[in-house]
Amino acid sequence: MLSPAATVAAGDFRLDLPIDCVPGETCYIQRYVDHDPGPGVRDFRCGNLSGDGHKGTDFALHTLADLRRGVEVRAAASGVVAGMRDGVPDRIYEPEHAHEIDGIECGNGVVLQHDNGWETQYCHLKSGSITVKAGDQVEQGGVLGLIGLSGLTNFPHVHLSVRHDGAEVDPFRPEASANCGPPAASMWHETPDYTPGGLIYVGLADHVPEYEAVADGTAAMPEIGPDADALVVFAFAYGGQEGDVVRLSIHGPNETVVETDMTLAKAQVRYFRAAGKRLTLAAWPSGSYAGTATLLRNDVELDHQIVHLTLP
Repeated sequence: MLSPAATVAAGDFRLDLPIDCVPGETCYIQRYVDHDPGPGVRDFRCGNLSGDGHKGTDFALHTLADLRRGVEVRAAASGVVAGMRDGVPDRIYEPEHAHEIDGIECGNGVVLQHDNGWETQYCHLKSGSITVKAGDQVEQGGVLGLIGLSGLTNFPHVHLSVRHDGAEVDPFRPEASANCGPPAASMWHETPDYTPGGLIYVGLADHVPEYEAVADGTAAMPEIGPDADALVVFAFAYGGQEGDVVRLSIHGPNETVVETDMTLAKAQVRYFRAAGKRLTLAAWPSGSYAGTATLLRNDVELDHQIVHLTLP
């Protein structure tokens, strides 16, 4: 539950993004603060983009390829470093790692103290990347380190927690309210749009890729030969709900290669789907091919992406 005291004071405390990215373009929000006091999950818009008891906001990179390029974690507000930890290894969390990160699920991180009882915490930074130490004064937007894969995480992101007098606060809805509509005010200088689910990565290949290659960002093939065994379009997405439809298609120079709808049987935090067609002629016709992915919820389009490829 959110702190009533935080509701009163939130108007005096404003945040910038804790990551060097453009939401909806080079990053997205995977999880928000959980507003359900029981075992269920409810984000501030009454959607399912959270986890049971999740106490922060996860600003995520699309793939591990983005992680390797190096993305800065930045101070959401000016403050003093109250604590930091570095040296926790970067790796995708597996259940067998639980005993190794017991008590340090945040991984490498930084805690900043601000005026009037406010505090922010930044988790899952890259090992060896933290640029500040306890006692340092950091200005809003100052670099704290780089996005990593330390602690309890299986996708590249920075987890931002906001607290007031020790109580967790949701910067998107600082007032304690069960309202599902847009909040009257947030704590952001520029509030990121709420997207209840979307596409992370879409590509074309000559086979159905492994999930690991999709999550890595290396599954899409920049070139495919005319004698390829198959043409496949894939979509990597987040925030799936039961009944959502993933519509995939490939349109070639002469015909529709494949077009199909796939319905999610259950809610999925991150997932991928693929569809394609095997080669039945001597070669694929030369020319331009377009792979399209569309996400639909209750017959309303959530997201849409098109990728192109030219076969010689």
